[in-house]
Amino acid sequence: MFRRALARPGQQRSFARHSNPATSPWIRFSSVLTQAHAIGPSYPALYEDTIPTHFASIVSKFGDRNAVISRHQQKILTYDDLDSRSNALARGFQSLGVRKGDRVAVSLGNNLEFAGLTYALFKLGAILVPLNPSFNSKQIVAALKHLDAKVLVIGAETNLVRKAPRGNGDLLKEIHPGIESAGGVESEELPSLESIVLVDNSSGRIDVSAFKSATPFKGLIYDSTRTLPDQGLHKDDVVNIQFTSGTTSTPKAACLSHRSILNNGIQIGDRMLLTERDVICCPPPLFHCFGCILGYMATATHGSAIVFPTEAFDPLASLKAIQEYRATGLYGVATMFLAELELLANKTVPYEGFQHLRTGIAAGSSVPAELMRKLHKILNLHELTICYGMTETSPVSCMTRTDDPLDKRTDTVGRLLPHQEAKVVSITDPTKILAIGERGELAVSGYNVMKEYWGDAKRTAEALIPDKDDPTKLWMLTGDEASMDEEGYVTITGRIKDLIIRGGENIHPLEVENCLLAWDEIREVSVVGLPDERYGEVVAAFVIKAKGSTVKAQEIRDWVREKLSGHLVPKYIFWVDDYPKTASNKIQKFKLQEMGVQLLKEGQGIE
Repeated sequence: MFRRALARPGQQRSFARHSNPATSPWIRFSSVLTQAHAIGPSYPALYEDTIPTHFASIVSKFGDRNAVISRHQQKILTYDDLDSRSNALARGFQSLGVRKGDRVAVSLGNNLEFAGLTYALFKLGAILVPLNPSFNSKQIVAALKHLDAKVLVIGAETNLVRKAPRGNGDLLKEIHPGIESAGGVESEELPSLESIVLVDNSSGRIDVSAFKSATPFKGLIYDSTRTLPDQGLHKDDVVNIQFTSGTTSTPKAACLSHRSILNNGIQIGDRMLLTERDVICCPPPLFHCFGCILGYMATATHGSAIVFPTEAFDPLASLKAIQEYRATGLYGVATMFLAELELLANKTVPYEGFQHLRTGIAAGSSVPAELMRKLHKILNLHELTICYGMTETSPVSCMTRTDDPLDKRTDTVGRLLPHQEAKVVSITDPTKILAIGERGELAVSGYNVMKEYWGDAKRTAEALIPDKDDPTKLWMLTGDEASMDEEGYVTITGRIKDLIIRGGENIHPLEVENCLLAWDEIREVSVVGLPDERYGEVVAAFVIKAKGSTVKAQEIRDWVREKLSGHLVPKYIFWVDDYPKTASNKIQKFKLQEMGVQLLKEGQGIE
């Protein structure tokens, strides 16, 4: 049948075609935009209930299928197991006094404990607050204090990327000096904190019995045969507070609801064509939106299985998890994929067992088109999707489809998810919508936009801008420079703050990065602007060479000059072994700029 859609701002009248639009997520809108303003499909309808209600429907359909596979723990939970375990944990947290609306901070890697307590807290209506496990004591205390958190769940040790495990004994003593004494948790600095729940993930390396005032996680697994009584949950309740990753500024606490993260997970899985037969390898961390919503929520809303290779990203373990569990999908950010491809290139991992792969998500930061092509070719990820969004938008706004034309899947971040709206506006005047193809700041609106920044009315007002024609509609300014084509495909050209302005010309780091990544001599590259007396800013490239490469700085400049125009040629080139990154593996470009300034003072980078 044909279904008529109303004409929308910036669109001509459009039509959607599908046999049953009320039940199918694959609706396509064939529309032609006249300005950079688009609205996503109106089907399928939003799910208007809570996460636990939807989860119960999944358990009833797929109870005997695998839900969570933890390779490093050598354990598997079916959906029935996950339901029972989360019920038991919910009762355990109730015994600690946790009630609806209480904030529970969780500092764990990707493991079964995190998986189970996520749904336990959702069922209670408590607010899950994931913390980066690499936080030091001051960062944890600041987060707990800001949110008046009631409980802290933490591992006996923290597993970090490319580092030995870090014991958390000293950290626990700094948070609660009386941790080794029997009794409750009392802290003058953290008066709201009533309990510290300790997960023994140390494989015997740490004597957890020494922390007498901590509650053992295993002791919270109560009778799992009874379901929880009604907790008075509502779809619009805040159920998840995510700290922004802080690539350029102090992290903020974004408040997300049942409705926003549940529907985002459903729509992400829909675009990936996920079913109960899919097995998704998920190296991105659960404490970040990528792991918990694009990963855990998208799989759990479709009856798919999610695989955690290790607590923290390890490229070797990720590839082995794909092989051992016949994964059909793989998630990652650019740096993760590059590390995995290197292991295949140098034959550390044999090229076998990847034939089941078909889909996945590349997200977290700009994904160079050249890298996308390699993933299609080498890892068989022909249906790999690109997701774009931010913590404050629950998090995905735009996403490619598995059957989008190849150029759209490599050069854009796709089109809007259902029930969302976006426009490209002038950087100097957010009320001005730009023309098709013109670059400006991307603004988004819809069900997925956060409620607020917790306890920060000033920053909330700065981020959420009322619509000039409809004050009840709020727009989230993303801080990303973007353009939109006549079909609604969005291209992200970089963070506005990352733009390099050389002698009045705007240079987009991604353009130079794409150029250099196409060269086999280079494994990774990140481009930033550094101060220059003559031009204001100039291009600087931080380069990680491919294994065995002897490439010289001038050869890099010649390569860029041959492929691109002269003003894009890096003036400065720095050889590095790694990059400063957030815990979700995004490169912190502001730290590279600081490094570059210091290295120039030391006479490096000029050849």
